[in-house]
Amino acid sequence: MRIFVLGLCVVLAGCAGAPSGAPVPPPTPVSVSYPVERYVTDYADFTARTAAVDSVEVRAHVWGYLDKVNFTEGALVKKGDVLFELDPRPYEALLNQAKAKVRQDEAQLSYDEAEYQRNRQLIGSGATSRTELDKTSAARGVDRANIAADKALVRQRQLDLEYTKVIAPVSGRVSRYVVTVGNLIQSGDQNGGTLLTTLVSVDPMYAYFDVDEYTALRVRQLVREGKSDSPRDGGFPVSLGLANEEGHPHQGTINFVDNQVNPKTGTIRVRGVFPNQQEHLLPGFFARVRVPVGRRHRALLVSDRALDTDQGQKVLYVVNDKNEVVSRPVRVGALHDGLREITDGLKPGERVIVNGLQQVRLGVTVEPRLVDMPQRSEVRSQKSEIRGQKSEVSVTSRPASQSQRP
Repeated sequence: MRIFVLGLCVVLAGCAGAPSGAPVPPPTPVSVSYPVERYVTDYADFTARTAAVDSVEVRAHVWGYLDKVNFTEGALVKKGDVLFELDPRPYEALLNQAKAKVRQDEAQLSYDEAEYQRNRQLIGSGATSRTELDKTSAARGVDRANIAADKALVRQRQLDLEYTKVIAPVSGRVSRYVVTVGNLIQSGDQNGGTLLTTLVSVDPMYAYFDVDEYTALRVRQLVREGKSDSPRDGGFPVSLGLANEEGHPHQGTINFVDNQVNPKTGTIRVRGVFPNQQEHLLPGFFARVRVPVGRRHRALLVSDRALDTDQGQKVLYVVNDKNEVVSRPVRVGALHDGLREITDGLKPGERVIVNGLQQVRLGVTVEPRLVDMPQRSEVRSQKSEIRGQKSEVSVTSRPASQSQRP
């Protein structure tokens, strides 16, 4: 019986059909996007400190007792406004004394001039000698020299009297007054003099920042290639933002580039100047500055999430006409509105895989699903303004036509 059952099983197994092949899996769905074509400008960001164009420590030119303070602390003053007044009476007395000395020497000159003219008339008659004539001539010359010295002293005394009124050397905002009425003020040539107050200009405002050596070399190379203006030529744009501001709303220009790189820090000092009519900027503020590197150019932009790394080389995965995955080694540039510029290795209109990179392999067939290029921040406008000029921004989910391509 056992032999019969075993034979029956063998027969049934032989009659059974061969097993069918494994089912072919469907293509892997992936999200693809066309690279964004846009005019962009590369930028470099630095930290800066604002500084007043004019910053003055106000001190008196002469000594004296402080008599009046003519300003409100923290107020705006104009150049030439009288800030402090010292007691003028000692200098008025010295001025009157110097003027009296002029009149005295002028009277002496009148006498000596008359003596000289008399001796000159008598020298031919023998009533006087040549020696007497020379003496009166010399006395007349001494009198003239004394009068010149006296008049110079009068001008000095007049200037000292004017210096009793301490005026604002520049327009700006004044600080508090350090000394009060009644105190003795030392002049500027006496141990530096007594500090009365400080004064800083408000419009325009400087911003100093240090540019790293690599960026400086890059800019110089672009200038030599004719792809950038020189910051030393004036008019080079720079934008600034404060700690509580979004972006860089303050627009200015670079008006100074130092003549050497600091060997200790490997940086070069640069200064921007910014209009400040509304007084948004104060000296000493921490700020962020953005400087364009090179001129505006058309670029291909992709999301950072589409980039992969293969043995240190940045790559993108694109889908060809046969829906096969192909690798594209690329060179990357700066970020622009959350998208990375691809400077080499990618062509307009290629379909870039932006989602599902972990599920694809080179050469496999995929099912592409077209989506807009993901961005970290949405493009706020279809227009971008670069250095005061507006240009079209191409953000599209289809290949650019021939007329749209650069």
